[in-house]
Amino acid sequence: MPLSPKRVMHRKVQRGREKGNATRDNNIDFGDIALVAMEPTWLSAKVIEAARVAINRKLDRKGQVWIRVFPDKPISKKPAEVRMGKGKGAPESWAAVIKPGMILFEIAGVDLKLAERALELASSKLPIITKIAYKPTQD
Repeated sequence: MPLSPKRVMHRKVQRGREKGNATRDNNIDFGDIALVAMEPTWLSAKVIEAARVAINRKLDRKGQVWIRVFPDKPISKKPAEVRMGKGKGAPESWAAVIKPGMILFEIAGVDLKLAERALELASSKLPIITKIAYKPTQD
């Protein structure tokens, strides 16, 4: 079952704008290595789940993985072959609004090389360009 909110305040929401960089969720807070989005998009719940499964399989369920994004935006669609007008379509799926600089996944508790390979695998499942970032060392 893909990710979705238990309850929402509004059943349908407006589309919004894609412009601008992330001003929050852009620091590595939990893990040692992270996957960072480099372009704006809506990530569907299915895509996030596919990337999560890829990471967990590569890590052999060792270490710890944090999913830093959650699909809380309802995406509505009108049925096929329906005329224009008559209101907005019914909610069909859920998506997370992603802005450049947002942390998508974090990993800790495993070898950095293995974590890097897992994040590269997850990146291949995503429809956007990403990069791998490391937590700065505290000296």
